[in-house]
This record gives sequence, C-alpha cells and structure tokens, in this order.
Amino acid sequence: MPYAPTAQPVPGARLRPVVARTRPELARVLAEPAGTRAVVMTMGALHDGHAALIREARRRADQVVVTIYVNPLQFGPTEDLDRYPRSFDADLEVCAREGADVVFAPAVIHDPRPLVTLHAGPLGEILEGASRPGHFDGMLTVVATLLHLVRPDLAFFGRKDAQQLVCIRRMVADLAFPVTVVGVPTVREPDGLALSSRNTYLTTPQRAAALALSRALAAGVAAADGGTDATLAAARAVLAGETGVEVDYLALASPDNLGPVGAAGGPALLLVAARVGSTRLIDNIELTVAPAPGPGAGEP
Repeated sequence: MPYAPTAQPVPGARLRPVVARTRPELARVLAEPAGTRAVVMTMGALHDGHAALIREARRRADQVVVTIYVNPLQFGPTEDLDRYPRSFDADLEVCAREGADVVFAPAVIHDPRPLVTLHAGPLGEILEGASRPGHFDGMLTVVATLLHLVRPDLAFFGRKDAQQLVCIRRMVADLAFPVTVVGVPTVREPDGLALSSRNTYLTTPQRAAALALSRALAAGVAAADGGTDATLAAARAVLAGETGVEVDYLALASPDNLGPVGAAGGPALLLVAARVGSTRLIDNIELTVAPAPGPGAGEP
C-alpha cells in the first residue's frame, strides 16, 4: 500500500502570511490582482496533510489563501465541536513555513446563522451522511461561502475525506462555480495511519488499534483481483481481528458518484469508518477491482 511522504519545509518561504479575521478585512487583502489564486480550506489543528495541500497550492498558484475555521454547521449535536483541537499560533507557523500568502481565520462566517443553506442531496445521505445527518449540508454551505469570499481559481482538498471531495466536485459542477477542484493524496505516518487532527485524541493503545484501518485497506487492495466480494471480505477480516475498533461502515464505491461497484469491477474507492475509543476515524484508498469470477471460474 503506497504512502505519501510527510511534509517538508519550503526553503525561502515568507515569514508570516497576512491574517484577515473578518469578511471586510479579507476583501481588502484580496482587492489587488495577484495572478492565479488558490485556496486551502481547513478547520485548523494543521498537520503534515494540510501542509501537503498548502505546498501543492503554492506550486501551482501565484497567491495562496488558507482558511482556518471550525465550522459549526457540519457538527452534529453530539459531536466534538467544543473539544475539536484549536492551535492557531502553531497553525500560522505551518502556513508560514509552506509559503501561504493569506490566512483567513474568522471567529464566525455566518452571523446570524444562515437561513438559506445548501443540501448535498443523495450524495450526502450515504456512508458518512448516514452516520452524520446534515454534515455535508453544513460543509457545502461553508465551502460555497468561502469560494465566494476568496474567489479562487483553484481549490485544494485532501482525498482522505473522499466523500467530501465528491460532494464538493458535484456542487461546483452543478452550481457552475468558476473554480477547479484539485484532490491531493492522503498523507500518512510511516506506519500507515492517515493523518487527522483527531488523531490527537488517541491514547497509545488506541493509536495501535487504529492501524487496523489502513491495514484493512491494504488487505482489500491485495485481494482486489478476486472481485468485490473478495476485496470486502479481506478488509473485513482485518477489522474483525482488532479489538477496540468499532466499525461504522466498510464499503466499495464508485469514485465518481459513490454508487455501488458492480460485478464488472473497475476503478473504485474502498472506504472505512470506525470508532476507536471515543474517536471516530475515516480512511479510504483508490483501487481497481477485477470482475467477479463467473460460474465455474477456475475449473479445468
């Protein structure tokens, strides 16, 4: 299973990006033309995965805007909004190290709470959406607002949040946003754990148990030549063998629309969500699934 390398500092990066805290401040900062503009949207608690997004944006754009905002619209009433990690000073150091030009870090984006919001439709009601009702509606509402405020040419999102990326791509296409959405590969620790701001919640034993997610994905990839059933069975066996991991879902889905992968196989996403202790983690991997063996396959 391939792992993307962890982030490295950008030589010669500027010392400090300009920080805007309000919509008017952001508008003033972005008033002057700056060539190709890119945005990286985050909820803070930045790690090497976010750094990879900023670095890719820096490589492809003249101006890089990073947004830092813990979006209350995408948290359910029993989720971790209040304890979600916040580390603005450290986040600003990451942004400076990777060459961001502007950081937009508002206390609020919608005040009062918006009456008009976006609905993710069927894409937001499956997988993560089934476990977190309204999550993708809240996410898309804020992403759309930030796209209007920043007016980027390019927007960079991590592939670890695969369903989020699919929803954003569809929103941009359906509502004719003038922006190109770029998916950036998942960044992992050397042992395979996908980087996440929520990893800080894990105790040492829980972190060891959480490795079952990436091991399950690797097992699924190794079994993909046997078709969809073999892929899922191999991944499921790894998860079942790890105590302390409560699986929410394990699924094979089309990378374009999250629909089912049929017997014909083809490009797919293998997605998993599980709770380790009180922490909910997600992960996924792209793979190609072989057609399901037909009746009598393998017989002489």
